[in-house]
Formats: sequence, C-alpha cells, structure tokens
Amino acid sequence: MLQKVPHASDAVAGYERYVNPQWARLLEIMQMNVEYGRCEGAELHTADGRRILDFNSGYCVHNIGHNHPRLVSALKQELDLAGPAMLQSHVSGLAGQLAEKLCARAGGRVSKVFFACSGSEGVEAVIKFARAHTKRTGILYAANGFHGLTCGALSLMSNAFWKDGFGPLLPDTQATPFGDVEALEHHLATKRFAAFVLEPIQGERGVRLPPPGYLEKAQELCRRHGTLLALDEVQTGFHRTGPFLAAHHYGVEADMVVLAKAISGGLIPCSAVLMSDDVCNSVYSSLQRAFIHTSTYSENGLAMRAGLTTLDILEDEQLGARATAQGDKLRQMLRERLSKYEMVAEVRGLGLLSALEFEPPGSLLLRAPFEAFNLIHPGMFGQVVVMRLFRDHGVLSQICGNDFMSLKISPPLIVTDAQMDHYVSAIAAVVGDMHGSPAFWSEPLGIARRVLATA
Repeated sequence: MLQKVPHASDAVAGYERYVNPQWARLLEIMQMNVEYGRCEGAELHTADGRRILDFNSGYCVHNIGHNHPRLVSALKQELDLAGPAMLQSHVSGLAGQLAEKLCARAGGRVSKVFFACSGSEGVEAVIKFARAHTKRTGILYAANGFHGLTCGALSLMSNAFWKDGFGPLLPDTQATPFGDVEALEHHLATKRFAAFVLEPIQGERGVRLPPPGYLEKAQELCRRHGTLLALDEVQTGFHRTGPFLAAHHYGVEADMVVLAKAISGGLIPCSAVLMSDDVCNSVYSSLQRAFIHTSTYSENGLAMRAGLTTLDILEDEQLGARATAQGDKLRQMLRERLSKYEMVAEVRGLGLLSALEFEPPGSLLLRAPFEAFNLIHPGMFGQVVVMRLFRDHGVLSQICGNDFMSLKISPPLIVTDAQMDHYVSAIAAVVGDMHGSPAFWSEPLGIARRVLATA
C-alpha cells in the first residue's frame, strides 16, 4: 500500500532537516518552492491550482514531455512481468536491443554501448576507456564546458565555482579554448592526450555553437595525433537540437559519445556511452576482464524498457523535425519581440536548445541597479529574471550554469504554438519591466538585503 504523501509544510521541514536546507532556503527566497501535483507534457500543475509552463525540461531530460502516457504504460507492463530487472548475472536482451538502436541512430564509428545511470558516470567511463585504449593518461577538454559533478567529470571543467572546496582533482587534465583550432593542434601535437572531451554545443556556457569548421577540424586533428574524440551529448542528444545528435549538424563521427538525461523519458535514471569496437575491445579484452568496468544499475530492465519506448516515441511523433521547426520559430519570435531592448544581446541556438543572452546596460538609469545586483552576487540578475518568470507568469526556466547572463530556453520537444506564445509574452513582459519598472530592481534588492542581514 502506498504511503500518504506528507503535507507540503511537513515535506519541506523534512527536506530541510534531512537533505539540503540551503536548497530549500534558496527556493523560498526565490518564491519558487511550490508543491507540484500533476505533471503532463510541458505543463506542471501545483497543489493550489496554478499551471506552470516548463521551459527547462529538467535540464533537457523531458524531451518527450512529462509522464508520457506510452512510457508510463510500458513501465507498468515491464513491472507486471516481474522479470529479471536487476539480476546482474545474465545477458540482458533489452540492453542488446537498446544498444543496437542507439548505435544505429548515432551512426559513424560507434558500435558498442556501456550503460550507466548518469551523464557524470558516463564521463568517468570515457576517461577510463580512453586511457585503456591509448595507453596515455592525459585528458584534454574544452574550457567552459559542463560534464558533471563527480571528481573525474569536475576535472574536465574550467569553472572554479564548481570545483572550489573539493581538494585536488584528477591530474594530467588540460583545458583548451572552445573553438580555437590553433590551440587544439598545439596540445594534440604533444601526443599526451588519450581523449579530447567536449560538448558539440556548450549548453551551460550559454548555448554556444562551435565556429564553422571547428568540430570537423577537431576530428581531423584527433585522428592525426592518435587522440580519441569524445563528445558529451548529454544535453544535446535525442533530437534536442533537431537530429538525433548535435554532431550530425556537422558531419562529425566521434570515437565515443556520452548520452543521458532524455534517454529514458525522465522517469528512470540511465545513461549510455557509445564507442567503437576498438575502444570496447581494449577494455573488455579477455574473460578475466569481462567485468572490469561495470555499474550496479547498469542494464536494469526498467531503464532499458524506458529507453526503447522513448526512442519509439521520438520517432513516431517525429520530434526531431518538430524540434527544428519549433526552435526556428521560437527564436524568430523572441528576436522580433526583444530586439529593441538595450540589455538583450543575442538569441541563439539550434532546435529547441536556445539561450537569451543579456548584457550590462549602457544607460545610467539601469547601470546603477545592475551593478548593485552584481555586488551581491554575479548570478543575482539572472535569478531575478527566473523568479519573475515563475512568480508572475507561471514559467519555469533557469539561467546557464557557466554563464549567469544567459537564460536557457529548452522546453519539451512537444511544446505547442500556444505555449511558445505564452513564453514569448512572458519574457517580453519581464524584459519590459527590466527596462521600465523600478520595482524590477528595487524589490529583489530589498529581499537580498534582508537575506544578508539574517545570514
């Protein structure tokens, strides 16, 4: 029998006491700590009757929308079978089916798959597998990327915010500027590096697209110098940018690809590392090494069924083509509505992965409050935008983790025209207040002063 869900206030108190009190406190300050009841498609319904439009998708988890009925039904059926979900001593037919479909859709060099539970865990596998294959220890990565918060993944990130306080991380890692071919060639020519790890589009950096020819040249240089090209498609995979992988925009065939987030429809933790036969065989090279790298929940039956069903939904509903068309339309709508405002720098993206970049104001009227925000915290301005969208317009969104001046725009791929209209009207109202209403600046400054006074 299911236990009764605790009252909202009891749930918050329990979370504050036993999980993460600072997260609960932050949501309270931002007036975003609401109790959700039903979540469907691109809409979240709160216990008190509000409708929230999700333009974050759980950081690109809910590509097919929340609680897709086909996926829910498939998981219920899988549970009813009472099969070997976590036996760990058998060959999983479902894992074989899902791996085959993933490799077919990714194409290129990849032909084997290792399953895990998260994107971070997938990046850890890339580090180990690349070292085993090349017999080199160095890992090269693109600066300002985001690969996860485990120690190995953190070692491939240049932003000190995520790393400070956690002590020494993985040695022999090196950053190179994203988009700089000359710097990349200089590093690869040393032949120190087992892999070059990067996102084809840097999501948390503000949805930064690669310069023309960069990824193609990176592939060429990696092949020339014996370094594996490893693409982190955790946010960009599963048709988020239109094609199955963002790499398909550029005709790039990586040696390894990390997938996660949208792989299982947002209901079961899962990730996958796609790789070539040669990479796989250099790790699982004998019977003695058949289980040299594994994960407790790897290949579990529910995750594999979720992955297979998600792929079917993406294909049957033609969500890749939909992402392309809706993304182009959304960016055009945003440019038309926002181009007149001085703090709007750019709207960019591919498919339904976009960012609205703000820039510091030039006018004296706006400069003083903006600089006051920055003195409190560099991310305060972006979080106020997020707060106003949520509180005043019922839109859930988030700023980019490595660029506090960029608002990420990543609704589920099933987003409708009416929902996009609502989002554009909402952000236009917030940006309009930013440029014309003193309350946009004075209210959060008052909140911040009260918070600092009680800290």
